[in-house]
Amino acid sequence: MCSPSPWWPVAEGGCPRVGGCNETRMLEKLPRCGKAFADMMRTVEVWKWCNLSEFIVYYQSFTNCTEVETNVVGCYWPNPLAQGFITGVHRQFFSNCTVDRTHWEDPPDAVLIPLIAVPVLLTVAMAGLVVWRSKRTGQLL
Repeated sequence: MCSPSPWWPVAEGGCPRVGGCNETRMLEKLPRCGKAFADMMRTVEVWKWCNLSEFIVYYQSFTNCTEVETNVVGCYWPNPLAQGFITGVHRQFFSNCTVDRTHWEDPPDAVLIPLIAVPVLLTVAMAGLVVWRSKRTGQLL
């Protein structure tokens, strides 16, 4: 039994219908969420669009809206069509946001060779010490 969520309008059913997902109706309703989000984003300066803390409340409202509209027409959220719509909104507002990725490169040979050689030499030394000690222990008894 589905219990209504505070995000689902009870007047429109409150829960996804048993009859199935009305994808056409969902695609008609989702642009309302996109328009509301666009209107809210106009209050944020464009250069702040990549800073989530500047518009997180608007984005949460957008997400809640897409979930409500999807559930009202009997569809589950997320679904491929809703995700496609959300991706389109992301492209519209966040296409210029890039993640600064660290460019990794190998350290110079003067650093790399000791980092490899020291553990190898320690491993050989420890193995030799264990073998030597095991032979010596047999002689003491």
